Amino acid sequence: MPQWITLEAARSILGVQPQTIYAYVSRGRIGASPDPQDPRRSLYRAEDVASLAQRKADGRSRESLAATTMFGSEPSVPTAISTFARGRLYYRGMEAVALAGNSTLEEAARLLWGCEAAVVLASPDGDAPAVPPGRVRAFSELALLTATSPSTRGRLPRVLLDEAMALVGRLGAAFGASTARTHHALPLHERLARGWKQPAAVADLIRQTLVLLADHEITSSAFSARITASTGASLSACLLAGLTTFSGPLHGDASLRVRALFDEVERGGADAVVDRYLSAAIPLPGFGHRLYPDGDPRAAALLAGLTPPPAISRLIERVAALTGQQPTIDLALATLVAQHRLPADAAFGLFATARSVGLLAHAMEQLAVDSVIRPRGRYVGPSIEVPAGPPRLGRRRAT
Repeated sequence: MPQWITLEAARSILGVQPQTIYAYVSRGRIGASPDPQDPRRSLYRAEDVASLAQRKADGRSRESLAATTMFGSEPSVPTAISTFARGRLYYRGMEAVALAGNSTLEEAARLLWGCEAAVVLASPDGDAPAVPPGRVRAFSELALLTATSPSTRGRLPRVLLDEAMALVGRLGAAFGASTARTHHALPLHERLARGWKQPAAVADLIRQTLVLLADHEITSSAFSARITASTGASLSACLLAGLTTFSGPLHGDASLRVRALFDEVERGGADAVVDRYLSAAIPLPGFGHRLYPDGDPRAAALLAGLTPPPAISRLIERVAALTGQQPTIDLALATLVAQHRLPADAAFGLFATARSVGLLAHAMEQLAVDSVIRPRGRYVGPSIEVPAGPPRLGRRRAT
């Protein structure tokens, strides 16, 4: 087959009308080039046409594709932000655990956002709100910004990057980062440590944690942020959509279940609690991650700098011995909070603040696609009753 073919040949292969070929070209699914023999006509990349024809032959119609992709398997979203390879997490090709060794969240944001200039996650100006630090304040501020912020449409990337920096800085302050003027120039992890009255050693653990949690490829919250971005909504709306999805106990708030497990262990002892869970076939929260069958390297890196209380250490040993499952980042995060007596909502605050960088990265990457994400429904309800004849039109009364 030649490299380029005519419209008639492409139509013949695909069995479609010219308008469909034009639509494929506009969506970037078929490459087109002017015909050297007649500039008024176009030629079409044969490889793209053949690929579409093969997909059609495989029976992947729009309906079956939607059904198998969204419900039978997993959505596939092209991204250059992060990925997994050989049981490790990578941010734009850089291994996340290695990056967390000495980098700040600001440096991770610069990498994930593709910035040329340095990233500054400054505290918001103005007086501190009356609402105490925590998720109520964080979500309230984001909701207010969502109601008043402009669309992302028609705005330059550098302007959006400035707004993204301000959003992360505001979120950190909402969870307790110091907003004192003398601390404005400090990195976000140091402002969080000062706001929580923690020493420099804990500040460095917070720094490491923020980098480890900055992104995790296409999570459900990243997909929510991308859907919102595809509609042209504001960056604050994208972040709010992502964080509301993130707040579920099966996602970003999983450490809350781990904390409940820790409470059980303190009351009844690790051996008894683990035996009770296993005898009832109840999964132990904070252990085993499907993306890391050999253990979550983020958790291992963070736990290496911690000294868990004896009961938690025994819990980790007991679960590993009986199940072979290793701790996840949720357990490591809950251990950090428990060991250093951070605020009650600190685990969620650290996770949400860190992940806001990744959510905004996904939102801004989606803007370049310039297409609304619109899944198709597959109706499975009651049978539709179709009227026997054409619909009756009411007669207009003469005046």
